[in-house]
Amino acid sequence: MREGAAKPRMAGRTNNRFVAVFVAMATVIGLAGVIGGAGQADARIGGTSVGREQFFVNGCGMPNVKVRAWKRPGNYKTVILLDGMRAQYDYSGWEINSNVQEMVRSGVNVVEPIGGPASFYSDWDAPSNFNGQKYTYKWNCVITNTLIRALDARGYRVGAGRKYAIAGLSMGGNAALVIGAQNRRNFDRAASLSGYNFLNAPGMRSALRLAMLDVDPKPWNIDSMWGPPWSPRWIDNDPFMNINRMHGMKIFVGSGNGLFGQYNALPNVFDDLFKGSTLEVLAFTQAKAFEAAAALQGLPVMTYDANGTHAWGYWQDMLWNAKNRGFFR
Repeated sequence: MREGAAKPRMAGRTNNRFVAVFVAMATVIGLAGVIGGAGQADARIGGTSVGREQFFVNGCGMPNVKVRAWKRPGNYKTVILLDGMRAQYDYSGWEINSNVQEMVRSGVNVVEPIGGPASFYSDWDAPSNFNGQKYTYKWNCVITNTLIRALDARGYRVGAGRKYAIAGLSMGGNAALVIGAQNRRNFDRAASLSGYNFLNAPGMRSALRLAMLDVDPKPWNIDSMWGPPWSPRWIDNDPFMNINRMHGMKIFVGSGNGLFGQYNALPNVFDDLFKGSTLEVLAFTQAKAFEAAAALQGLPVMTYDANGTHAWGYWQDMLWNAKNRGFFR
C-alpha cells in the first residue's frame, strides 16, 4: 500500500510543478503585455457636463497634477478614481472608457486625478533611471495631501461621515486599498477592481518588474519605486499586508474570472484571450487570496465576481454594482 501510494504523490508533485510553472509563465506574459487596461469601451470624452470642473493641484515635487471632477449639490459621497498602469496625461481612462461620471446625477461626486503611468500611485524612492525620468513620483503625497486639500476647499467632503471613498482598477485597485487603509482620517471605504491585492505572492515582484519595462514612456525601473525585492516597502504597499488596518472601513473587491463576457468582441478577441484573460485570472486568484485572508481576520468584504476579462466595460459594471449595492452609502 505504501509503495502504491507513493506514485500518486510523485505524480501530484509533478502536476503541481507543471501548474506552478504554467501560472508563472502566464502571469509574466499577461502582465508584460497589457497590465492596466486590455480592452476598451467606446470613448466617452465629452459625456455628462453636470458639475464638471477641471483644476490643477501641487504635484509634491512633480509637475502640477490635472484633476477633472463632477460635483452636484446634495450628493452624499465623493469617490476618487485611480487609473491603470497605462494612465495618460490628457484624460483619465475612466473618462475615456466608461460612463461612471454619470454617478454625479445620483448621489456620488466623481474625482479623477490624471497621469502617473506605472506609478502605483505611490511615493517612489527615486526617479526611474531606465527611462530618464526627471523627477521622483510622489503620488501618495498628491492623493492624500494636495488633492484632499483642494477637494475640501471646493466642497467635495460631503456626507454623514465627512470622509472620501477611493477606488481604482488594476494598478490603481491595490493602490486604493493601501491608500485608504493608511489614511483613515480621510477615507472610510476603498475598492479594488481587478487589482493586485497580494503583491508579495510568489512570482508577483518579478512579473511586475517585467511589465513595467513595457509601459510608456518605457522602460521603468521598478527598483526606483519601493527598492529591491527585499525592501520592507514592498510589505508596506501590499493590500494583503494592510488588512489589519482596514477594520471599520467598507471594502469592495471585484474581478472577472477570465472568461469572455459581453464586452469581448472583434477585433480585440486575440488580445482579450491571450492577454486580458490571463490578467483577469491572475486578478481573480489575488482577489480570492485577499478575501480569504480578510475573512480570517474578521474583515467583511463586499465582493463581485462575473464572467469577464481585464477590460474597461467590466470595471465600469463593477463600480456601478458597488454603488447599486450601497457601497457609497
